[in-house]
Amino acid sequence: MRIDRKFTIESQDPYRGIKFVERVSKINNADGSLVAEIKNVLVPDSWSQVAVDIIAQKYFRKAGVPARLKKKFEPGMPEWLCPSVPDEEGLNQLPESAQFSRETTSQDVFHRLAGCWTYWGWKNNCFSSEKDARNYYDEMRYMLARQLAAPNSPQWFNTGLNWAYGLEGPAQGHYYVDTEAGGLQKSKNSYERPQPHACFILSVEDDLVGEGGIMDLWRQEARLFKFGSGTGSNFSNLRSNGESLSGGGKSSGLMSFLKIGDRAAGAIKSGGTTRRAAKMVTLDMDHPDIEEFVEWKVKEERKVAALAAGSKMTRRCLKEIIEACWSKDESEETRFDVQKNKALGKSIRKALDSFIPENYIYRVIQLAQQGVKDIEFEEYDTNWTSEGYLTVSGQNSNNSVRLTNEFLRAVECNGDWNLIRRTDGKVAQTMPAKDLWDKVNYSAWSSADPGLQFHTTINEWHTCPEDGPIRASNPCSEYMFLDDTACNLASINLMRFYDEEKGIFAIENYRHACRLWTLTLEISVMMAQFPNKAIAKRSYEFRTLGLGYANLGALLMVMGIPYDSENGRAIAGAISAMTTGAAYAMSAEMAGELGAFTHFEKNRSSMLRVLKNHWRAAHNVEVHEYDGLTIFPQGIPAEHCPSYLLDAAQKEWADALALGERNGYRNAQTTCIAPTGTIGLLMDCDTTGIEPDYALIKYKKLAGGGYFKIINQSVPGALRKLGYKPEEIKDIVEYCVGMGSLESAPYINRNSLRAKGFTDEVLDNIQLELPTVFDISFAFNQFVMGERFCKDVLKLTDEQLNSMDFNLLAHLGFSEEEIQVANDSICGRMTIENAPHLKERHYPVFDCANQCGKYGKRFIRPEAHIRMMAAAQPFLSGAISKTINMPNDASIADVERAHVLSWKLMLKGTAIYRDGSKLSQPLNSVAVDSFKQLKMEEAPVMQAVKQIVKVVREHKRKALPHRRKGYTQKASIGGHKVYLRTGEYEDGTLGEIFIDMHKEGAAYRSLMNCFAIAISLGLQHGVPLEEFSDAFVFTRFEPNGIVTGNKAITMSTSTIDYIFRELAITYLDRTDLAQVTPDDLRADSIGKKNQQSSDDDIESDSSDPSSFSPGTTTQAKPKAVATPAISRVPSNGNGNGNGNGNGAVAPQVLNDSMEARGVATSTAVIAKLKGYEGDACQECGSLTLVRNGTCLKCMTCGATSGCS
Repeated sequence: MRIDRKFTIESQDPYRGIKFVERVSKINNADGSLVAEIKNVLVPDSWSQVAVDIIAQKYFRKAGVPARLKKKFEPGMPEWLCPSVPDEEGLNQLPESAQFSRETTSQDVFHRLAGCWTYWGWKNNCFSSEKDARNYYDEMRYMLARQLAAPNSPQWFNTGLNWAYGLEGPAQGHYYVDTEAGGLQKSKNSYERPQPHACFILSVEDDLVGEGGIMDLWRQEARLFKFGSGTGSNFSNLRSNGESLSGGGKSSGLMSFLKIGDRAAGAIKSGGTTRRAAKMVTLDMDHPDIEEFVEWKVKEERKVAALAAGSKMTRRCLKEIIEACWSKDESEETRFDVQKNKALGKSIRKALDSFIPENYIYRVIQLAQQGVKDIEFEEYDTNWTSEGYLTVSGQNSNNSVRLTNEFLRAVECNGDWNLIRRTDGKVAQTMPAKDLWDKVNYSAWSSADPGLQFHTTINEWHTCPEDGPIRASNPCSEYMFLDDTACNLASINLMRFYDEEKGIFAIENYRHACRLWTLTLEISVMMAQFPNKAIAKRSYEFRTLGLGYANLGALLMVMGIPYDSENGRAIAGAISAMTTGAAYAMSAEMAGELGAFTHFEKNRSSMLRVLKNHWRAAHNVEVHEYDGLTIFPQGIPAEHCPSYLLDAAQKEWADALALGERNGYRNAQTTCIAPTGTIGLLMDCDTTGIEPDYALIKYKKLAGGGYFKIINQSVPGALRKLGYKPEEIKDIVEYCVGMGSLESAPYINRNSLRAKGFTDEVLDNIQLELPTVFDISFAFNQFVMGERFCKDVLKLTDEQLNSMDFNLLAHLGFSEEEIQVANDSICGRMTIENAPHLKERHYPVFDCANQCGKYGKRFIRPEAHIRMMAAAQPFLSGAISKTINMPNDASIADVERAHVLSWKLMLKGTAIYRDGSKLSQPLNSVAVDSFKQLKMEEAPVMQAVKQIVKVVREHKRKALPHRRKGYTQKASIGGHKVYLRTGEYEDGTLGEIFIDMHKEGAAYRSLMNCFAIAISLGLQHGVPLEEFSDAFVFTRFEPNGIVTGNKAITMSTSTIDYIFRELAITYLDRTDLAQVTPDDLRADSIGKKNQQSSDDDIESDSSDPSSFSPGTTTQAKPKAVATPAISRVPSNGNGNGNGNGNGAVAPQVLNDSMEARGVATSTAVIAKLKGYEGDACQECGSLTLVRNGTCLKCMTCGATSGCS
């Protein structure tokens, strides 16, 4: 085949114009400890630090690379293309430690990949001449270096290790088809032929230990996982629970074996490095075990919840029992006697009420009798990486169900559905289809599984139906084809083909890239080895490919087009049509020279029917013109698509059909949209696959460690496209990302901080930290300012410095409002909403999958995700890996509507992710606050009284003078009159209060009188007024509302709130309490720190009683209220700002694990506000996981739960 040059010039270095620089790659754990460091990594200077880390930490060969190489010449092979082997003579001249090392330059990797592809392409007659081979080699190296495209991860792991370095290793049981030798051959070593395929579909037979059976499947999966690939299987052939066995017994059922496979997958690191196994489990809806399968993950998560709650409850109760046994008040004769030791009896009754097993209670008493004074009982939590999740099954795979049109029609018509036995084909059970459908929707709502695969639609677009139906998919659901086949993926970075200045997409360059990458994937089939004979044979026969693209969301944003728009969907459809059309045209061209795939003639009519339907969709024909479809596609509407893109898409399909009708096709499938997880980071894509962006503010990794906060680079481009001036763009960007400086910040700046004792050196250190932090308070810590400064100048204690709840800025006297205003100026608002100059009609251009930051309210509606998939699906051979994002408050009915819409818009599969549907994610803070509010509803006054510091009984009551000063304040709260009278000591401090409610019932007035007496007695016994104020302000109950008659207070959340705000303003100079916003009256509003504290917090934070002095009570310095740095989380997020656990837990039970949980929860909130999922990466521990197709990827280390 002829290969032209588009990106390089003949006889010139393909890297011409690319500057390579040395960088350091460093990966740290979440706690800052070093995981790995690689120095002197040579990469293009335009690459981000994350891209550098991906290639260095994941894709560089870490060992066995010879320091000296020589060519191994082969007959008919150009010398420059011959494979290399270790130069033994040269190696012997080096010290033993220097003979073998690792890859250190990106050029080595580009050469290894492109050279290996060229070598195998030459061996298989893919090039018309040596010039074409050289053109291909240079063009591929250029595209890799310039991040124009990238193959899937297994190519980076495995391809070229033998060709470039002569690496060899023992055979791993792989097979390949050798056309010269004829037929299947067993691999002689593990490196000569790489395993470049990412996606596999394995069959499984209803056989326990035979070849192709259940236990054999786990072995084959392990071989795939080891080399970095993912696999899926349909388990519907397996007999169900209770079906007869040949030996006369009963089967243990499908689920028992799925749990074994799940365990096996969880133990394997894919690629031998840091990626976990990627696996898909699929089941037909007529399998007798379908109900158990659908509810599998839901029930397993219930087990995790039970483990977490039960372990904490059990530990608390058992601790109390053993402490009661060793109470100092008990003698040796009575301490173990349940009847005589009252404390022991009480703790046992509490344990029994909590359903603690009796034998465990007795066991603890027995241990105490043997002298044991303390016990350890493991506590579990709901963290994804915790022992709780590791204990249960079903967590290492994606689960999907196969839905036929017959089943979905039965649901619509309220019909019955038969579950069929696998052994004899008889009906095992008949049930309403709607009941089973409801369980699917509930499970998807509860645990984000199972996903749906629409079996009828998939097979109506099947190019090879004569060889059987498509029954399964790979783990990410983009590759759907016959069992025992494989697909290797590659994705093209769309942003590299868009000319921002001209505002056009470079069609010819893109077409050229599609051609070359289709050839590359075809060569990968030729050179590959496969895990078993069946896959080797069928992959050779069908030669399926998976070319796709990435960065669609960024492209649309830079073009100034909303993701959720008709124009956006039309452009996505046109680009998808160009991609698949160009790939099939190249496939037909290859078929003309190399021959069509083995089974093409048998499937000719079916394949041409499918491809003509692709052509029809590109021309947006009427539905009656489609051939063989029951669900019809969404065509490209000409009125919404740029004409040059539509013309190009239609031309590609005209060429693809004309060439295919003449030559046939080399490949049964050519395209799909993969999640492009790790390789998306390698290409520095803002968005992955077909996904929109997840946040407008990104955290760019720095070469020396740490992060720098930047705005999504698509935003300035979009603003330029929309016509904004440079100075306006600067203001909008600063609004989003902040000034990052103390210089001109309101309230908290260099001048105000110098006045509080800050030195220039400390301020310079804080300034260096500000551009990297999410919240201004994070820059004010002992590690930035220095421990000596904190203790010597700011007079902070170790307890304050080490407390996660301590807010230094509040301690310094800045109010909550001042801190927030300064934070907005310095750290930005992380959203474009309400940005200066920005017109509201342009907001949709910048919408993301989630709400942006604390202030963002907008997000892309779930239906828009479905419609974007529907726009691209008609032009793809395979499917699309994409998640339908839903807010946390989405209902089960919303999930059902999304599923139905996906089916009717002709998607092949769908996966719904409702924010917070995983138990491991923290609940959003609004819900948490509403739970806490329940504690206050029954008796708000009595609940608040519990928070008051203990009265110091050793102090005598200080009597008031018989004639004393004070004042009377009349006010109306929500239409209810209240009179507050005070009595003062001679020094002006408060000593008593009187409260009178006008026209209220006798019971309420009496209660308020008694309450006033109790407060007065407390004041006279030495309880500081500030303790009462902190405890009672912001309590919520009626009457509340607008306050009239008081100059300082205009609104109040309750009578008690008003009284203590008035007293604090008058006697403590607490001017920060002089306003209440209407939002504070809402039942679901977020309360203040003091209101949310548990009893244990107050107990542990209370001052030493001996420090109270009646003479100085009301003259005490106003107490700074420590407030959380984050006050509100988006309504559809999963943050939980309170990490203190349950306020009812006894003080002695609060331990290090609970403190750690609080830290983890608060950091998860921050992660959610940054646009991340809130879960920790299983590899590096960072809370930087984002949705990536149907999987997750880590933005820090690049780990992905998928197979790309």
